[in-house]
Amino acid sequence: MSGAASTSYRERNSTADRALDILLMFTDTHLVVSGTAVAERLGVARSTAYRYLQSLVSSRFLEEAPGGGFRLGLRVMEIARLARRSYGLSEVALPAMTTLAEDVRETVLLTRRTGELVVCVDRAEAGTGAVRISYERGSTLPLNAGAAALVLLAWIPDDEARRLLESADLRRFTPATLTDVDTLMQRLAHIRRAGYSVTRGELDADVMGIAAPVRDEQQVVAAVSIAALASRVFPEAEAELAGKVQETAREISERLTAVGG
Repeated sequence: MSGAASTSYRERNSTADRALDILLMFTDTHLVVSGTAVAERLGVARSTAYRYLQSLVSSRFLEEAPGGGFRLGLRVMEIARLARRSYGLSEVALPAMTTLAEDVRETVLLTRRTGELVVCVDRAEAGTGAVRISYERGSTLPLNAGAAALVLLAWIPDDEARRLLESADLRRFTPATLTDVDTLMQRLAHIRRAGYSVTRGELDADVMGIAAPVRDEQQVVAAVSIAALASRVFPEAEAELAGKVQETAREISERLTAVGG
């Protein structure tokens, strides 16, 4: 690369860095920035700061605010819209699910409800040590058995949950499976109070699950859960694991809200 070309490349990089520095000044509490604040942030003269600002205005990344200063422009909104379209639930959830799987060394599932069925949307596993659980992507689970299914029912209106349970074929998979609607409704109320669900041997005799709700801006849209061999998780460890699952659900919810709105 020639000296002139190298210098030009460095200048373009420097300009891009300055533009990003300006855009990163905007926060929930700083929706408008002034030319003076930009000059101070960049450590440049006000005339130089205004040159950067006007470049961002001309490309619609910024616009002049009615009361003075500068606010984010329409081009930022357009890019945000495109970013939201590029994300699905799995893409949003998988990074946090993978972190949880590596932390607890167990399989982590993401599930959604479709009518009377609960569908496994995605799964994450630790690289080594995790016992493989046979809940594959796309597999369906019943409404009345398993931690994730109960979480997905717990945060819908009681009358809707009861209607779904009364119309569904509530199979008994193990001696621990609940099939009585009134008992299940009491269980759902307990799950809402606790903020998570724990089941042992209700769907598969040897499997326990811990699930927490994933929310968008308006409602619970999915559940994230740990599925593990019951013999590997002592009851004394349930609270700690539940806390980790809830934290992962909150992280996914925050990301989902960010890309959704």
